[in-house]
Amino acid sequence: MSARPPIRVLLADDHTLVRRGVRLILDGEPDLTVVAEAGDGAEAVAAARATQADLAVLDVAMPRMTGLQAARELSRRLPELRILILTMYDNEQYFFEALKAGACGYVLKSVADRDLVEACRAAVRDEPFIYPGAERALVRSYLDRLHGGGGLPERPITEREEEILKLVAEGHTSKEIGELLFISAKTVERHRANLLQKLGVRDRLELTRYAIRAGLIEP
Repeated sequence: MSARPPIRVLLADDHTLVRRGVRLILDGEPDLTVVAEAGDGAEAVAAARATQADLAVLDVAMPRMTGLQAARELSRRLPELRILILTMYDNEQYFFEALKAGACGYVLKSVADRDLVEACRAAVRDEPFIYPGAERALVRSYLDRLHGGGGLPERPITEREEEILKLVAEGHTSKEIGELLFISAKTVERHRANLLQKLGVRDRLELTRYAIRAGLIEP
């Protein structure tokens, strides 16, 4: 009987050294092979479509498009693709957002050498991978709902507004944002005005501060 082909992995992180280290871990396993790398979420979406990867491993904080935004986009475009979030953030909000975005696992970079390979194999078997701290978060969330606490708070802005907020905070012009998102500069300006009104802020500086607090860009 012929051996199964290795799992084809797309790796996305904006830090080259991190990608190099993670690649060494994955390529050291006979059943895993990194077929593409990306430096931001937008590159990851394009690479996933071009390489027919089985699994995407995405960092959370990346330029142009975060790992969570990329996960949402990939879940819509490539429903068969399995997605793992690899992050430095031991953060309940990110964890639940990752699951909501279509990820089947959440791995902390601090223990990637211990957990990542197992998480990749679990993802391809269509099994969730949860790091130990997240189990407590899940139980707490269940108990909150059980006692009428509700789920996560609703996001104050839409996914499209979040994409535009991130790009504005990174210093892109309306024209550049329009080209990246395939919409007109006028539409970008309308979204930007809505963001200012919704978030109760006055200018790009305050939008940038909000984007940092929301984890869309790094300070």
